[in-house]
Amino acid sequence: MINLELILHSLPQLLWGALLSIQLVIVSGILGLIIAIPLALARVSPNPLISAGPYAYAFFFRGTPLLVQLFLVYYGLGQFEFIRNSVLWPFLREPYYCAILTMGLHTGGYIAEILRGAIQAVPVGEVEAARTLGMSMSKAYRRIILPRAARIALPAYSNEVILMLKGSSLASTITLLDLTGMSRTIIARTYDPISIFFAAGVLYLIISFILVQGFRLLERRWNKHLVRA
Repeated sequence: MINLELILHSLPQLLWGALLSIQLVIVSGILGLIIAIPLALARVSPNPLISAGPYAYAFFFRGTPLLVQLFLVYYGLGQFEFIRNSVLWPFLREPYYCAILTMGLHTGGYIAEILRGAIQAVPVGEVEAARTLGMSMSKAYRRIILPRAARIALPAYSNEVILMLKGSSLASTITLLDLTGMSRTIIARTYDPISIFFAAGVLYLIISFILVQGFRLLERRWNKHLVRA
């Protein structure tokens, strides 16, 4: 049976965990975008020497589980002495920054492929029109191609954000008290996994619903020209 009294008593702690989960998704999502944009531009290059590196990056991070990547960063980087002696070590020894870095690198591989497909889906006529108006290729990318690709990629990107929200639960495996980690801590004291995980699942659903509605509003605003009167 679901213990509502226990859920209400544990709700403040679960909400703190949910805030950390949201923070992980937002910060790693920004990092992933920063990584993905140059990777996507390199992926559409006809020069194989330029596109090979980003392809290998995306292949690795899309082809291996997030949990394995998280363990490699959290437990693996500390095995190298030059990293322990570097200025990055105060950050890389903390589970929070390891989770941010891993999730950012992971989602960057997915977003790069999403953007690559969106860039290639931009109608050729729009690019040719920009070139006809005398725009350089870099200016065409800034004014025409990337804004158009962002609109095309938005539905797929929203799915990736939801997947990252669910993937953030893996941060609990490296001692972070996100929503899942906080739930496990409460369960260790109360021995009632059904009630606590039920509450955590509801919170994940609420966050997902808010994200979906936010992206839907953004999609409607950016694609007003596609909506019939």
